[in-house]
This record gives sequence, structure tokens and C-alpha cells, in this order.
Amino acid sequence: MSTNRTAQLIVQSFYVALGIVGIFGSFGLYEADFDGTFYTYFTNLSNYLCFGIMLAELIQTARRKGDGFVKLSPLLKFISTIAILLTFCVFNFILAGAPDRDPLDNYQITCILFHMVLPLLFTADWIAFYRHGAANWTYPLISTIFPLLFVAFVYIRAAVFPTAENLYPYFFLDPGQQGVSGVIRWILILLVAFIVFGYLLMALDRALGSRSTKIERD
Repeated sequence: MSTNRTAQLIVQSFYVALGIVGIFGSFGLYEADFDGTFYTYFTNLSNYLCFGIMLAELIQTARRKGDGFVKLSPLLKFISTIAILLTFCVFNFILAGAPDRDPLDNYQITCILFHMVLPLLFTADWIAFYRHGAANWTYPLISTIFPLLFVAFVYIRAAVFPTAENLYPYFFLDPGQQGVSGVIRWILILLVAFIVFGYLLMALDRALGSRSTKIERD
């Protein structure tokens, strides 16, 4: 962990620069074909959330005089870290090798940034530059609100606009493929994984808490 302001500015600026590249790509810019369904993907939404948080971090760090831990909303950082780690894991362990996915899509710049580089960099920022020891047992449960809102959004959109493009952005949310029971099973599995991730992250936060205190004292 580090309170070094220069190191924080470098990492945060690098993330924001890469984030801008990824966001433009998520709109379809690099294929010269605007993707009007960009807002339907959890991958994009979780990365947009993390980008906004990192941009706010960068502004806060730039305005701060001297070294110190990043203090921007520990709860929001915790929630977004779990969300982006879920994005990382679901893509790399479930979606990347799906039979109906073109393997070449995995090597597009936006895919690499949003599914691998930025999630890992965002998590590293939380580990390295935040003061640890603040997370409590409610953090992982509160963190489920974001993915549950996404699921609700998918099905509300499908009910209101049944002919919309990309109605179900992920195969495990499509009742036509999985059946209602299959969809429920997938949602429960991912929800449990999300909560487990949360408590593992909380345990890591507490384990690093004493080091944060020692660094501040030194």
C-alpha cells in the first residue's frame, strides 16, 4: 500500500486514459458502426461506474496537497470493485469461451480493456491506495443492489420493449434459452458468487487494515 500522491496520480491518470479508449470502443467507434445497445451490457455499465469513480479520485488527488490515502467514498469503491471483479470473472470463465462467441472478439481492444486490463487496474488501485479496515459485514450485501438493479432493468426493458434489439444481453438471462427455472438458477449462482466475492474482499480489507494504520503512523 502507498500514500504517495505521485504514484496515485500516475495510476489514476493511466486508468482514465485507457477508460476513455474503452468507452469510445463500447459505442462502436472503432468498427465505425454505432452500437445503440451499449447500455444493455453489465460489462459496460460496471466499467462506466468505475471510470466515474476513478475520474473523481483523480480530481481529488490532484487537488490534495501532500501524500495520503485516497478517501473517496470507501463504500462506493468497495461496491464498484466487487462489480468489476464479477465482470472480469464472468467474462473470462463463462462468456469468453461460449460456443456462440467468435473467439476473435476476445482480442478486440475494448474487450481486452473492459474485461481484463481495467478491472485489474481498478482493483489494484483499491488495494494500493485506499485506507483499509473500514469495510463491515453490510458492505457485501449492499453491493448486491447494483447487479440486482441491472437484472431488473433487463426484464423491465424486455417487458416494455419486447421487440428491442439485444433483449437479453447474456445467455443466462434469456428465458428462451434457459427457461425460467434456468434463469433463476443462474441469477442465484451469480448472486451467491457476488456475495462470496464481497466477503472475501471484506476479509482482505480487514487484513490490510493494520498495515494502513502503520503506514499512516510512519
